[in-house]
Amino acid sequence: MATLNFKHLRYFWAVAHEGHLTRAAEACNVSQSALSVQIQTLEAQLGHALFERRGRQMVLTEAGRIVLGYADTIFAAGDELIGTLENRSRARQVLRIGALATLSRNFQMQFLKPLMPRDDVDIVLRSGAFNDLLEALQALELDVVLANIAPARDRLSPFISHPIADQTVSLVGPPGRLRRDAALADYLVDQPLILPGHSSSIRTGFDAMVSRLGIRPIIAAEIDDMAMIRLLAREGLGLAVVPPIVVTDELHTGILTEFAALPELRETFFAVTLDRRFPNPLLGTLL
Repeated sequence: MATLNFKHLRYFWAVAHEGHLTRAAEACNVSQSALSVQIQTLEAQLGHALFERRGRQMVLTEAGRIVLGYADTIFAAGDELIGTLENRSRARQVLRIGALATLSRNFQMQFLKPLMPRDDVDIVLRSGAFNDLLEALQALELDVVLANIAPARDRLSPFISHPIADQTVSLVGPPGRLRRDAALADYLVDQPLILPGHSSSIRTGFDAMVSRLGIRPIIAAEIDDMAMIRLLAREGLGLAVVPPIVVTDELHTGILTEFAALPELRETFFAVTLDRRFPNPLLGTLL
C-alpha cells in the first residue's frame, strides 16, 4: 500500500490556508508551477480533487475539507511532539477534554476551575457518548475523559481511572413542596420523582433502596442528562434525586431546597486517561 507523502501534504496545507497558489508558493519558497505539480500528485494518490479554481482563488472541495482536517491535526501534533520531547515551554498550551454528554456541567466547571484564570491555556471541551470519547482518547485526540463511570482496564484498553470526586446524593425540589413533619419515606411515596436513567449508578442504588423500604415511588420522569433533571426540578415537575453539585446555584438562590440526604447513594466522578509516556503536563494541575 502506498504511503502518504507528507511533503505533498504540507504543500496542500499551505495552499488550503492561503487560499491562493501564488501566496502559498511564496510561503513555501517554491515556484508556483512546482507547487501545482505537488498538489496534482497528491490528488492523484488520494483519487480526489482537493481544490476548485474560482478565478485566482483555490477553494476546497468536500474531499479537500476532509484532508485539511487531518492535515491540521497531523501538523499540530508534530509541533506538539517536538515541544514535548525538547521539554520547552510554549506560548500557549492546549488541553483537550472529553466529557460524558450527561455529566453535570457544574462538576465540569469545578474540574476546569484551576486553569480558567490562565491566559496561556486553550481548553477544548468535547461532549459525547462514553465509548466514542474513549476511542478518541485512545487515538490521542483527547487528553482526558470526564465521566461518572470507570472503564475496564486490560491489556487492550490501557485506561487509568482517577477518582477525583465523590458526591453525596440528595432529594431536592421547590421549597413549596417541603413539609416540616415529613420523613424521607413520606416524600418517596407521596411526591412525583425525577430520577436518573437506568444506566446511572445513582439509579441502581435508588432502586435497591426503595426495594428494601418496600416503597413504590411515583416516577414523573427518567432522565439521563443531569442538566435536564435540574431544569425539570426548577419547573416543579417533582423532586429530583441528584448530587447537590448539579443544582448548586438553585440551592444558593433558594429556587430549590434540599429535602433529605440519601446517604446510601453516592456518585463518583472519574478523570480517565491513558498510560502515556508523555502525558499533557496540564493534567498534573487538575489531577
